Parts: sequence; structure tokens; C-alpha cells
Amino acid sequence: MASDEGLAGISRVTVFAMFGVVFGYATHHLDLRRIGDVAVVGPLTPGAEWPRLWQMARHCGRPTAGETELAQWVLTQATRAFVCGSDRITQFQEQGWKLEPGGKRVRFESTYANRDQLWTGNLTVEGLTPGQVARRPAIYTV
Repeated sequence: MASDEGLAGISRVTVFAMFGVVFGYATHHLDLRRIGDVAVVGPLTPGAEWPRLWQMARHCGRPTAGETELAQWVLTQATRAFVCGSDRITQFQEQGWKLEPGGKRVRFESTYANRDQLWTGNLTVEGLTPGQVARRPAIYTV
């Protein structure tokens, strides 16, 4: 589902690199329980746009994968960076972030990686330096 709404928040944020592009992974709460039921993922590297994330998922996923499976691939990569530290650049416990309007939202049929939804779009995270968001050398390109 496409989104015409932007979103801003303060939450845990993981910043990680994947195929040379730097991404942010934040959580958003839809109610007062603050369980982080929405995963927010987007590129932070200047010039990288959110459709690039879905292109990566399409290239790395099964050829017949549908939108939900592609969203699960995206969330798996973000969760991997959060949990394992793979390609993690930095991590904040409480940091401001903003998701620009125009991204894509996918609701999972059942909770996946502790999240009910994935929202992607162009993302900015407060407090990052140009060096932290700069494109990285990558062995593999997608």
C-alpha cells in the first residue's frame, strides 16, 4: 500500500549498510502500549531513494515472491543488523527520525519478527554525520 503520509518519531534506531547503501531501521508505536508494532526502514545515503530497498528485495528474494514476502526480506535484513550487528554503523536507544511521505506500507497477515507492519520510505535520522550515511564499498552490488 502506498503512503501519502509522512511520519516522525523518537525511538530505537539501527543504522546499517547493505549493498553499499546505508539504511535506518526504527520502530513506531500505534498505541500507548509502545510495543513497536511497526518497523520503519529507509535509505539514509544521499541520492538513494526508497524504491531501491524493494529492488534489492526483488533481486535477492525468490523470483515469484509477492509483496508480503519481499517486505519480510526487508525486515529480516533490518532485524539482522539490529540483533547481530552485521554491517551495523551505529545504534541509538532513543533518537529522532522522520519518514517522508510517498513510501510503501505493508501489513503482515501475522506478526513477523515482532512487527505487524513494515513502512518504508525516504528516512532521515537526527545526529548522523555525513560519513555515517555515505555510500559504502560493497563486494556485491544489486
